[in-house]
Formats: sequence, structure tokens, C-alpha cells
Amino acid sequence: MECCNQKVSMISRIRNLTNRKDAHKVEQNAQKKIALIGNPNVGKSVIFNSLTGAYVTVSNYPGTTVEVSRGRYTYGNSKLEVIDTPGMYSMIPITEEERVTRNLLINERPDLVLHIIDAKNINRMLPLTLQLIEAGFQVVLVLNIMDEAKALGIEINCRELQKILGIPVLEASAALNKGLNEIRKTIEEQIKDAA
Repeated sequence: MECCNQKVSMISRIRNLTNRKDAHKVEQNAQKKIALIGNPNVGKSVIFNSLTGAYVTVSNYPGTTVEVSRGRYTYGNSKLEVIDTPGMYSMIPITEEERVTRNLLINERPDLVLHIIDAKNINRMLPLTLQLIEAGFQVVLVLNIMDEAKALGIEINCRELQKILGIPVLEASAALNKGLNEIRKTIEEQIKDAA
């Protein structure tokens, strides 16, 4: 009889775990996630602030002193969680910041990754774009700081780059408020396609 009671107890614990997992899945589906990824000083925070406005929380990533900002982007009836990650150069981490960003990508599996790069340094920053695509993330490449790139005589054929990479490629100068509407529109289209 004691054996039967232990089995019943075990089955009810498993059911509780299953119910919790299902509840977690529903919660995850209710709010899709967008992660802003990129090297330091490429304008991630400007784009993050533009998307989220006042709905921001900053906290340390568990077990670290590295800060991660989270906010909410709302359009229509949809609410998306936007995550401004610490700067990273590669999916193979060297610094604690890179480790936090990689772990966040792996553990939270955002529905969309905006890879924001400094258009002046496109050659140095594209390898991370390729790593994100190879890792199976839905990626949008944002060529930010285009005003400075153009001033230096750098021309980028976005259509051709988009064809080669097979992902959306956008131009922006976020600090000058240029390209932000295109970023929003693309996010909304990509999230809809991912549903």
C-alpha cells in the first residue's frame, strides 16, 4: 500500500511540473521577445529607448554584475519584450558581458534578433551576423550610423547584402531619428511572420 501511495505522490508531482511548464509556455507565447545585439557603441541603446520609451527595467543578469535592460514595445494589440544586451563581438565569449549576451540568446531564444552594427565598420561586424544566422536566429541587420559612413564615402548596397544574407537589411542613423520607423515596421512584419 505504501508503494502505491508513493506512486500517486510521484504522479501528482509530475503533473504539477507539467502544468507549470504549460503555464510557462502560454506566458512565453503571450509576449514575444526581441533582442538587440551588437558591439559596444553601435547605437543599441538609442534604438532600445526609441522602441520602449518609459517602459524600462534595468537589472543585473543572474549571478553577474552585468546589467541588462528590458522594456516593452507595443503596437496594435501586441506587446513585445525588448532586451538591450551587453556588447558582444562574437558568439564565442571572452568577456563576462559577451558570456551574458550569449547565455541570454541561448536560454531565452528571442523570437527576433536585431543585429545593430556601425556601418563604418561593416567588414569587422558582419562575422557576428553570420554567426547569429548560423545559430538559427531570425535576424534583422540594422546598418546604423549611416550618416557618418556616407560622409566617409562608404557606400553599401543594402539590396545586394540582403540577397546574399537572406535576411532584412535596414539603414539607420538612430541618433538623428532616421530609419526608426522602418525598424518598427520590419519588427512588426517579422514578428507576424514568426507567429
